[in-house]
Amino acid sequence: MDIDKIAKRASQEIRAGQVINLGIGLPTMVMEYLPDDLEVLIHSENGVLGTWKKTPRELARPQLIDAGGNYITMRDGGSIFDSAVSFAIIRRAKLDLSIMGAFEVDQQGNLANWKIPGRFSPGIGGAMELAQKTTKVIVLCTHNDKYGKPKILRNCTLPLTGAHCVSRIITDKAVMDVSKDGLILREMSSNMELIDLISQTEADLIIPNNMERF
Repeated sequence: MDIDKIAKRASQEIRAGQVINLGIGLPTMVMEYLPDDLEVLIHSENGVLGTWKKTPRELARPQLIDAGGNYITMRDGGSIFDSAVSFAIIRRAKLDLSIMGAFEVDQQGNLANWKIPGRFSPGIGGAMELAQKTTKVIVLCTHNDKYGKPKILRNCTLPLTGAHCVSRIITDKAVMDVSKDGLILREMSSNMELIDLISQTEADLIIPNNMERF
């Protein structure tokens, strides 16, 4: 699995002028692949609009972190505010795009990314509201878990974060769009064979003639 490949491919989804949220973990890596001159506002739910790339620890300001606790820099014109304002931005659907991680995602666009039964979880947090209220949700995850089992399913088995909220799924092996008939395979990794991808995906895949490689 190549998480850098996932983050790099996901960076191509971001357009100038957008207001976006990058989830904790893998989605945060997307920022490192964005051009420095790209005019985009990145929202962090702990109360930052205009967050930017990580800063070296020796240059870090302890008060300036993102929702994952990473030391960050800020874009010119960025702002800092309290949680009430931060969640008002989310709840009023002011975000153009949220990029989130997942334990599971299915062909109906259902997302499970907050709890595995039997394991400690601090709670569903802001992920539930980001999933519900953002104009477009893209999920990033490895295509299979560490045991090789599919994470791209017909139906999620874990507790849902949000229902029918995901538009696009980007993994280390494929880029897929959610449709009423199944997942449309838009792109496939250049080192994959189609028959292998199908065998490693539980969800129904629709294979268009114009499927590309990445």
